[in-house]
Amino acid sequence: MGVEETGHDDYTQDGTVDLRGNPVRKSQRGGWTACSFVVVYEIFERMAYYGISSNLILYLTKKLHQGTVTASNNVTNWVGTIWMTPVLGAYIADAHLGRYWTFIIASAIYLTGMFVLTLTVSVPGLKPPKCLDPNIENCEKASTLQLALFYGALYTLTIGTGGTKPNISTIGADQFDDFDPKEKAHKLSFFNWWMFSIFLGTLFANTVLVYIQDNVGWTLGYGLPTLGLAISIVIFLIGTRFYRHKVPAGSPFTRMIKVIVAALKKWQVPIPSDPKEFYELDLEVYTKKGKFRIDSTPSLRFLNKACVKTGPTDDWTLSTVTQVEETKQMLRMIPILFATIIPSTMIAQINTLFVKQGTTLDRNIGSFKIPPASLAGFVTLSMLVCVVLYDRVFVKFMRKWTNNPRGITILQRMGIGIIFHIVIMTVASLMERYRLSVAKDHGVVENGKQVPLTIFVLLPQFILMGTADAFLEVAKIEFFYDQAPESMKSLGTSYSTTSLGIGNFLSSFLLTTVSHITKKNEHKGWILNNLNASHLDYYYAFFAILNFLNFIFFLVVSRYYVYKAEVSDSMEVLGEELRESRRSDQESSRRSRQS
Repeated sequence: MGVEETGHDDYTQDGTVDLRGNPVRKSQRGGWTACSFVVVYEIFERMAYYGISSNLILYLTKKLHQGTVTASNNVTNWVGTIWMTPVLGAYIADAHLGRYWTFIIASAIYLTGMFVLTLTVSVPGLKPPKCLDPNIENCEKASTLQLALFYGALYTLTIGTGGTKPNISTIGADQFDDFDPKEKAHKLSFFNWWMFSIFLGTLFANTVLVYIQDNVGWTLGYGLPTLGLAISIVIFLIGTRFYRHKVPAGSPFTRMIKVIVAALKKWQVPIPSDPKEFYELDLEVYTKKGKFRIDSTPSLRFLNKACVKTGPTDDWTLSTVTQVEETKQMLRMIPILFATIIPSTMIAQINTLFVKQGTTLDRNIGSFKIPPASLAGFVTLSMLVCVVLYDRVFVKFMRKWTNNPRGITILQRMGIGIIFHIVIMTVASLMERYRLSVAKDHGVVENGKQVPLTIFVLLPQFILMGTADAFLEVAKIEFFYDQAPESMKSLGTSYSTTSLGIGNFLSSFLLTTVSHITKKNEHKGWILNNLNASHLDYYYAFFAILNFLNFIFFLVVSRYYVYKAEVSDSMEVLGEELRESRRSDQESSRRSRQS
């Protein structure tokens, strides 16, 4: 990438342009130079987001005096919304404004929300008075105005992140040309290093910021993330001259709906056996617009009726083969999306029940007191180490055996991550059972006092969660970006955030439902404000079973998933290079033995 090219070959072939719509040279824009600004942005932005979300449950319980179930649900409902709004941001980017301008506008909204949120935790009149009573039911609750301002600021963040989350990673991936084998090779590593940057910012939030919030004050604890977000936006803007951009291709939802309507209108029309009889535009039409034509595939065959010519037609009765295949690609990913929801529900436990468990344990190291939310830093550390090992060791090792430039397929990587989630919740259940037994032995069940057990007994579940993320979460964002049509990349990327959103809402539903059901018939219930009298071990065992059933479902849907055809031969070129390298190594080895 360091050698500048000249002439026609220097222009990108994937349809990327500058902000004025002009073709761009690979030697002047894109690549790791452009990505460096995007990656640095993400480090600061993740610091801002997790600076709020990691310790939010403690602010709700300690400062707004909410109960465990209420506070946990408020956290997961907010986080769920954070991860759902990217669908709207992706639509606006793909259909109207483009990724860059959607991101810029959303960033301004995001920063406004952070500023107001900082005010609500700083100004005395915007929060309820301090309460030292261990029974939070005796504390003064926040007023309607205080709650309105606090949650208004929180949900303003959901609008801002809705426009930034699906577009920033997509902007980063767009900096590599799929038609250039060297750039394609870099693109295969991009999502590993993208997640590395995310967790670098998360690590700072889960250690430094949560310590400041717990021991110094919430004003500084929220003010620093706000400052970090402002810095990240400035960094992104500085890199503007280096970015490549994809042109908005119109509403992806409208195009997909037109295909489905056209197919339904012609449900009785037979499908020709020869794909050449389907309606399609000339290749030159796509080339002139910087778009890609897609050949017909036999999967989801019913939709092929949409491109069968039956006389006078319009957009709602006749679609091109390319439009049909784009729709198929988006629909084919939905079962995989469903298979990632349960693991997303597990991730929601990190900043809710896992943190609440930490508050019941001994957190002292000499005179230093560990903030419960800081244990999430071990998720980050584990993930950082695993991503580097995966990219630098595991992939290189597996390439020799599979001849796959990725090492293993994206779905295989996701499957390994899902297996880890089964292990995580099994370990969490066993550890919670041990914690409850110690609480019983020391007589602190009913009074809810501290269990004489170090907080580090929870480390295994946090470390394993980071390992799972290195497989599942990285593979998930790469899968939905890679498998989405070229004109719907932001919408495809939003699938990965949607699974997190639904997972958080599902977490709220399960927590409320299980809490309610287990309290019936005068039982104490599994989840109480006093965790020492609760049965989180049963709840986590329930999650382990749920993850196992989800893994079976994943095996079924992944078995029948058909990967989309590559728009270029870059993967074939990289695969051939691996095969050639392997043959060369084998020949060298043979000669060494003979000599």
